[in-house]
Amino acid sequence: MTQSAIQVNDLHKAFGDNNAVQGVSFEVQQGEIFSLLGPNGAGKTTTISMLATLLRPDQGDAFVMGHSIRKEATAVRAVLGVVPQEIALYEDLSARENLLFWGKMYGLRGGVLKTRVDEALEIIGLTERASGQLSKFSGGMKRRVNIAAALLHRPAVIFMDEPTVGIDPQSRRNILDSVVALKEQGMTVLYTTHYMEEAQELSDHIAIMDHGKLISLGTHAELVKIVGEADRIRLAIHNPRESLDQIWGMVPGVKQVSSKDGVFTILALNGHQVLPRLFEAAGDQAAQITSVEIQQPDLEAVFLHLTGRALRD
Repeated sequence: MTQSAIQVNDLHKAFGDNNAVQGVSFEVQQGEIFSLLGPNGAGKTTTISMLATLLRPDQGDAFVMGHSIRKEATAVRAVLGVVPQEIALYEDLSARENLLFWGKMYGLRGGVLKTRVDEALEIIGLTERASGQLSKFSGGMKRRVNIAAALLHRPAVIFMDEPTVGIDPQSRRNILDSVVALKEQGMTVLYTTHYMEEAQELSDHIAIMDHGKLISLGTHAELVKIVGEADRIRLAIHNPRESLDQIWGMVPGVKQVSSKDGVFTILALNGHQVLPRLFEAAGDQAAQITSVEIQQPDLEAVFLHLTGRALRD
């Protein structure tokens, strides 16, 4: 039977009047990829920081490979690799020199250090660029070296906090492939993202967070069942009318309507059947539709259903 790698019990953290994390609990099994999915400000980074013993919880506890984050911080850090949002590398050193430096910080020396650096460079796909100076690397390549630094001591668990933000598509693809490779090696990955496509592709389980709370948890298939067979329709309106929210909400087959900056997001039981009715209602209001997109049920539809707004709002 698979054992728990991370057990989170009722974590709370506030910064003044900001309740950043409010009673979050979940469990991650060994060898799985577990994603925390939610918009910026949902509490994902604060949760990760507490689990990494960088922040002390106001209430609750968590266990990483059986070690309490409150009582055994040193033991937690020994089994953990952390890839922060900010790049923690030296621009004037090469990729290999950066990894040698961080390997020594972990206490690695000699042949073991060289082997670990070579392994990490292979995982991130930068072996041929190892001697390149970091200042000449793209943002995506720097993020890949950042990941490699967290792998040098062969941690049992790795935390990756929004590792693909602001990078080029090729580097993003390489990072996602690296995450899968880590799982294949038996590592447990806790991954935070606000990109639903990444969570859908990578995750064994997904926890959706919003405003510091965990609002739903399950496999991708389990979460999508929350919205049943609802399609998501996006309609861009040139001259939106405030009344469209209510009018479209009364159209047969429509389950939910939200809008932002002239773009309406609608959950409907059968998008292609509902669409002509939406056009007719828009015409009655003299609203000009400029673009239409229909998507089948996905995690964004789940988030819309649970919160009343789109994930990227």
